[in-house]
Amino acid sequence: MEYIKLGRSGLEVSPICIGSMGFGDPTKGHPTWALGEEGSRPLIKHAIEAGINFFDTANLYSQGTSEEILGRALKEFSRRENIVIATKLGAPTRIGPNSFGLSRKAILTEIDNSLRRLGTDYIDLYQIHRADPFTPWEETLEALHDLVKMGKVRYLGASTMRAWQFAKALHIQKSNGWARFISMQHNYNLVAREEENEMLPLCADEGIQTIIYSPLSRGLLARPWGEKTSRSEAESGASVYFNATAAADEKIVQAIGQVSEERGVSRAQVSLAWLYRNSVVAAPIVGALKASHIDEAIKALSIKLTNEEASILEASYTPRIDVNVKNSDPKAIAKMAATVGIKIAIPTSSN
Repeated sequence: MEYIKLGRSGLEVSPICIGSMGFGDPTKGHPTWALGEEGSRPLIKHAIEAGINFFDTANLYSQGTSEEILGRALKEFSRRENIVIATKLGAPTRIGPNSFGLSRKAILTEIDNSLRRLGTDYIDLYQIHRADPFTPWEETLEALHDLVKMGKVRYLGASTMRAWQFAKALHIQKSNGWARFISMQHNYNLVAREEENEMLPLCADEGIQTIIYSPLSRGLLARPWGEKTSRSEAESGASVYFNATAAADEKIVQAIGQVSEERGVSRAQVSLAWLYRNSVVAAPIVGALKASHIDEAIKALSIKLTNEEASILEASYTPRIDVNVKNSDPKAIAKMAATVGIKIAIPTSSN
């Protein structure tokens, strides 16, 4: 495994990040398809033995059990200094006030909760799960900076927001001399390329690299069109993002199949190799539920697609609903707050 520097930082990460949403207690809410501790540990060990040192989770996943399972496994299978742990905060974690969002109170509470669950003294990459339109950026960013100065966090990352929001946050950090975001985690793949319009150019200009969630679009790009899996059936509601562009998406999936057949490699390898063509992309987040998922991602590192192959894969793309923008909309976040009993008035403009 060859390691890369993440953005303009000195942090060395594997160009594959293991997504830990599936490493949780399936009885603890979303996701219902989580593997539990017994099913998760062999995959974590397999990834480490393959040289992968980058693991992403969140306080939200399976009510914190994802962090707990990951923390116990990492402590057993590797030295702490060799591992890069990334986790996220911002989503509701319990019922009641100050249970979500990016206020100073929430941030200082959630960092300690994540450290306890992970069984570690510090987080390598602490990421805000969404922008918080109900808390001033200055409050959020100063609190995050303080975590770095306290030694509880090594680096800061962001996830899923509009490019103008990210640009504003970066400007505030720079103006105040606060620790800056070094990464952006977002949804980007062959059937979701809206980030090419603004977010990716912004990140390139700022020296920030991206970490890609759903790089295979929930497995859509790793199998023939129409083929179902237990996870796709469990997340059938996500199809709303794809209905309007289904005809174009089917052609893209067919093109992936064409390139994979001609090369004699898997569809997943082709789809991941396409992401690596963009230098802004540091690592796809591989939501491994099988050891083969990890092995496929490793094989993709050695595939260099030609311009002609890329053109075939990209030819049928049709713009869709931007999942990153939709998920960061104030109405969506207010709806999320309502699930834990918090009523928030929608502001006339986002922060």
